[in-house]
Amino acid sequence: MIRDDGRRAEAKAIPILEVAERLGINSLRRAGIEQVGPCPVCGGQDRFAINPARGLFLCRVCPDAAGDGLALVQHVLGCDFAAALDYLVGAATVAPDPEEVARRKAAAAAEEQRRRDYEAKARARAIRDAREIWHAAGPGQDTPAAAYLAARGITFPQGWPPTLRFLPDHPAQKLIDRRLTELHRGPCMVAAIQDRGGRVTAVHQTWIDPARPGHKAAIALPDGTAAPAKMVRGSKKGGAIRLTPLGKSGVLIMGEGIETTASALAAGIMPAAAFWAGVDLGNMAGRQIKLAGQRWSGQPDMDDADAFLPPEGIARLVMIQDGDSDPAATRAKLQAGIRRAMRARPGLQGQIIRANDGRDLNDMRQEEIEQ
Repeated sequence: MIRDDGRRAEAKAIPILEVAERLGINSLRRAGIEQVGPCPVCGGQDRFAINPARGLFLCRVCPDAAGDGLALVQHVLGCDFAAALDYLVGAATVAPDPEEVARRKAAAAAEEQRRRDYEAKARARAIRDAREIWHAAGPGQDTPAAAYLAARGITFPQGWPPTLRFLPDHPAQKLIDRRLTELHRGPCMVAAIQDRGGRVTAVHQTWIDPARPGHKAAIALPDGTAAPAKMVRGSKKGGAIRLTPLGKSGVLIMGEGIETTASALAAGIMPAAAFWAGVDLGNMAGRQIKLAGQRWSGQPDMDDADAFLPPEGIARLVMIQDGDSDPAATRAKLQAGIRRAMRARPGLQGQIIRANDGRDLNDMRQEEIEQ
């Protein structure tokens, strides 16, 4: 057991980017509020990320590779907690001075408050940006956004969702080397991400190529590396893209993205159900608790107040598992989301339905139409 000599607080007060620099991690690039790049342990290109505002890191491939600066040292050096503590602040060789312990704890508390304040300001600014984008967009029906979805086999039997809008000339921007850089400008489908109270807190943006029906725009970083044609701006935590109203069926069907969820809707699966897109798997799942020997436990961390929960009155939650992503990780995440909902909403029934191997639901929808 590590004696509480104030060194832990001192180590936690060190900004995580400073810890990364000391470890020789210097090939990261800014992506939004994060620094991303190759993992110093397993490599890759962008599987590793550091969030300076929260003081946390994550590798999406290495088992149990997530946490604060102390955890980062353990990850990179392959050492235990005690060795990581010694690495950051030196070994404890004498009995600590109570005043020094108090100073270290106060410094750690001040650093933590600074991080929280920065994160809150960044979140508020992102929400403001999202709402400005949303209010600037016009109706999506009879626009290139509708043509894009129609070319992918998606129409809306209940009418065009008011949560999908369109901007004819919208910039795709990213923070690169601390500068907001415009990567692309063109037609964009804009979807409202609403929180539990129905407020728009983020927008999902999909840049499309009207010259190629059903295709997204080709976007690249300044170095020529391909960049996503989909971006989220704002705070998506716990939110969803509501393609249909809740209705009275008590059934909510959720896919990860707009096209997956809308494909189920267009196919006429349970027409009385509500169809909401969960934005991404992490948002649908929330945090999972860690269990020894398991990379993904499928068990929800019920202390995660930001995780998605279905509204009151939902009696059945159906989540769609795409077949074109890692099956074990994807299923564990959806299980965590289902189990969280069942525990938070006693009596609710949960179900996962899976697309064919190597396909997502929109692939299957397009194949069905072509036959």
